[in-house]
Amino acid sequence: MSKKIKTGIIGLGRIGQIHLSNLLFYTQNAEVVIASDVSPATHDYARRLGVQQVTTSAEEVLTHPGVEAVIICAPTPQHVPYTIAAAREKKHIFCEKPLDVTLSTIRLAQQAVEENGVKLMLGFNRRFDPNFSRIGALVRENRIGAPQILRITSRDPAPPPLEYVKVSGGLFLDMSIHDFDMARFITGSEIKEVFVKGDALIDPRIKQYNDIDTAIIVLTFENGAIGVIDNSRKAVYGYDQRLEIFGSEGMAKAENNTPDNITLHNNKIVQTALPLHFFLERYEKAYRTCMQSFIDCIVNDTPSPVDAHDGLMATAAGLAAGISLKENRTVKMEEIIKTQ
Repeated sequence: MSKKIKTGIIGLGRIGQIHLSNLLFYTQNAEVVIASDVSPATHDYARRLGVQQVTTSAEEVLTHPGVEAVIICAPTPQHVPYTIAAAREKKHIFCEKPLDVTLSTIRLAQQAVEENGVKLMLGFNRRFDPNFSRIGALVRENRIGAPQILRITSRDPAPPPLEYVKVSGGLFLDMSIHDFDMARFITGSEIKEVFVKGDALIDPRIKQYNDIDTAIIVLTFENGAIGVIDNSRKAVYGYDQRLEIFGSEGMAKAENNTPDNITLHNNKIVQTALPLHFFLERYEKAYRTCMQSFIDCIVNDTPSPVDAHDGLMATAAGLAAGISLKENRTVKMEEIIKTQ
């Protein structure tokens, strides 16, 4: 039997609680020895799940002699500092996205990980969704030929609170960043150019924070493929997550997940269930598989399936999108990578 990897988790907010639960109940070869959050109000959740040591100090997790891997679910400004600190303690790292909103800071984390010989995996969980993962495999197996057109639809069921918008980093670095990662993952190619049209069509107040809630993003890829991402903060019918990749020899697509696959037909309607309403339901399996993949890469000493380079390129695409929207022009990725 493989040994259990001793983990510590930093941050017990919504995403931290998801990862904690998955580590304790759905992940093989893992255990949680310590958890931390600056808010004591969150500590009861970890204690109820059986975590023996719960603290307000992230440093206690980072320096804990028994911890082999750190799960970072703190706010984005702490991602790189905690990643660097964990790497220097020779601990492997799972970090929520984005690693950071600046490329220079991401490179510092990348350097620390490489210098200390530890693994870093980022929480781009959609790669691990069963349907999206299968489509990626079909592309790699050349089942659709050379990729030519990619279409990603990603629409939330409701916009976030304005207080969240203030600190989120904006639509491109908070929401679209998942789609940029998926675009690279599905096509197997780096993004070459980004062009955006967008506006605040749902809540005009978002504009005061230099943000938008609706966007069409056009991508060109190094392999010649073209992609379109459409984002909205509010789809009244639920969490709309669809993907299609068209190639020289065929096409693969994934429709929305629904509570059931029943279709009602009568003389008035043809009716199916609405999409699952929120990301916690839609990506439940993806979160579990994502965390298992992190533990597996430590146990088996294999490369991280989503590393610092992946994080850097997704963030670079988000920055390119922001410039494109502001300046109404196509932005080359090399412009961002060389100047940021």
